[in-house]
Amino acid sequence: MPIDFLQSAKNTLNTEIRGLEELKLQLEGDTFTEACELILACQGRVVVTGMGKSGHVGRKIAATFASTGTPSFFMHPGEAGHGDLGMLVRGDVLLAISNSGDSDEISMLLPVVKRLQIPLISISRTEQGKIPAAAQVVLKLGLSAEACPLKLAPTTSSTATLALGDAIAVALLEARDFTPEDFALSHPAGALGKKLLLRVSDLMHPIEDLALAPTTAKLLDVLPEMTAKQMGMVVVTEVGAPDQLRGVFTDGDLRRAIAAHAKSGNAFDQLTLIDVMTSEPMTVSDSMLASDALERMKQAKINQLVVIHPDTQLISGAVTLQDMIRAGLSV
Repeated sequence: MPIDFLQSAKNTLNTEIRGLEELKLQLEGDTFTEACELILACQGRVVVTGMGKSGHVGRKIAATFASTGTPSFFMHPGEAGHGDLGMLVRGDVLLAISNSGDSDEISMLLPVVKRLQIPLISISRTEQGKIPAAAQVVLKLGLSAEACPLKLAPTTSSTATLALGDAIAVALLEARDFTPEDFALSHPAGALGKKLLLRVSDLMHPIEDLALAPTTAKLLDVLPEMTAKQMGMVVVTEVGAPDQLRGVFTDGDLRRAIAAHAKSGNAFDQLTLIDVMTSEPMTVSDSMLASDALERMKQAKINQLVVIHPDTQLISGAVTLQDMIRAGLSV
């Protein structure tokens, strides 16, 4: 008989939705609050353990905790019985996931957990079983049917466990006043981390790497240095003050100068930088977020920014659009 794949998918989702509704009913008591308060008061780490599919979900829960302000890691219960239990120390909280509440691998750890006086939170379908019986806080998933037509493969129960872990993580995140900046600290390689952490000072070229020239310099004399520095810009300074900004001369300024003097017939080789530079260019401070500097570039449609020291107002470097791209910031 042909299988209606779409209908099968809808049946699965509907079954799992009912499972989540059942989970909501299980949270009506005080146990969820007790679990959150126990974790919030934890001086160590939340150690998550689970066997089989529960273990796979447990790894995700531990990762979500860790990235949202609750120090956590996953401990495999089978390996724990052969030495990895040393990961668990006083001050930690153990979160044990077992669909039946009677996982042999976790049950055999309970005497040591009790001896170490480690608070135990259990997650299982009911409050029956060795693990819930030993727990300070028992979180129940409910008895909703598995989406698997054989009623064997963990499906609804896995989804409910995952959702319960997310619910705990989000509640703790809110209790800790966890901010996007806090999130970025644990995600420095991600787009958000780069946006919220990278400063102009992390990307800028120091003043020693810039093509610098005073306002009186001949245009043709500075072009070799401009080409050598490969930033598409000469930073124009005050005569006798090589760190005091007067303007910039860019590739765009060069094209405009060539076009203007080709029409006028004036002597191009007599031009000085003050004749062709852009006065009062846009600048940024080295403490500015790189993402904010990039936004300024985009709005002004420019490819370089001179970096000014916020206290002295003197040149400290420059940053380019290419620097932003190499850093992984979205253009």
